[in-house]
Amino acid sequence: MSHTKSGSGKSTNRRSFLQKGGVAAAAGAGLALLTDPITALAQSTTEKINGTLSQGDAALLRFAAAAEILETDFWIQYNELGGIQDDEVPFGSGNPVYTEKLEALDDDFPQYIHDNTDDEITHFTFLNAYLKAHGASAVDLDQFRTLPGSKATGSSGSPRLTNLTQLTLDTSWWTRYRDDSHNPDLDPNFAFPQAVPDLFKGQFTAIPRTDDDLTPDDHIQAIANTAAFHMPTIEQGGNSLYPSMAQRASSVEVLRILISIGPTETMHFQTWSDVAGHAVSDPIAPLKDPVTGLRFPDLNSPPFGGEGFSTSLIMPEPCPFLSRKLPRCSVIRPTETRNAAMGVVRFLTSMGLFIGQSQQFLEMLRDLASNADAARRTC
Repeated sequence: MSHTKSGSGKSTNRRSFLQKGGVAAAAGAGLALLTDPITALAQSTTEKINGTLSQGDAALLRFAAAAEILETDFWIQYNELGGIQDDEVPFGSGNPVYTEKLEALDDDFPQYIHDNTDDEITHFTFLNAYLKAHGASAVDLDQFRTLPGSKATGSSGSPRLTNLTQLTLDTSWWTRYRDDSHNPDLDPNFAFPQAVPDLFKGQFTAIPRTDDDLTPDDHIQAIANTAAFHMPTIEQGGNSLYPSMAQRASSVEVLRILISIGPTETMHFQTWSDVAGHAVSDPIAPLKDPVTGLRFPDLNSPPFGGEGFSTSLIMPEPCPFLSRKLPRCSVIRPTETRNAAMGVVRFLTSMGLFIGQSQQFLEMLRDLASNADAARRTC
């Protein structure tokens, strides 16, 4: 995967765009979103904006843009410390110790971080530009960029939207995609086992907070391992979000946008799922962080092991889909559309990604999600 892409003007535009505000589509368009009353639930979601985009479709794209802005924020943090440093994804200068521990999991780890970051930048810039082009308000989260980031070598020290230092990770996606008998759409109360139970019990950093986190050796490796599991945990959420929202789109073009961006999230998820497997198999695992006590088990050994935990399985096992009267099928899961956007907000919040953020920020995300979930397909 090369990070060299054609069209240097595109990189310059993205870089200028981010440096001027980081999350606005153009000329503060998203400020109206923060000050206008939320009315989508009270209005018809088929009302046209400038005759081209329904309120419902605009709400779907706004929520997607907000999600991509948040993803961009934490991917930039990862790239500053452990990704490829170039003009395409600027801002940091790299942390050699952290990067070395990431590369212990996969030699291409920095390249993958870089390319994932670049992808998320293009997603939110496109979505905001499309909204503006169709007379709708874009999404601007700049006023919420208040959280402190890493102070370790390599970090730009810029204020952040997201917190990567107190994460609680639900790693049940690992067994969900290896389970051939259950689907959360059909079995909403089934508890899929955690791949790394400790990550679900505490709050752990996925980046070095200061240079003090660069030692001892197993401590910084555990931080890198946490990042390796945070990345697929996030991407599997986008993996489900886009097909869930696409079922509510009215415009064929909006549907095209959602089903075109969504599969790239799936590509991210499978890549990071494979990388995470290296953190829970020989020679890295088992690993215990001597500072926090966080344990990464070897998932190929007892009491784990078997198909449900095997690190060599990175493609989804066929499972029940739509109805158990039909044959099993290899699918993305879940893709239930009801309350899908609000589910993402709850998922990200419970992860600890917004620890330190204001109540206004959380209320704005809930409003965006409510509007997206209120969209109704009309054709």
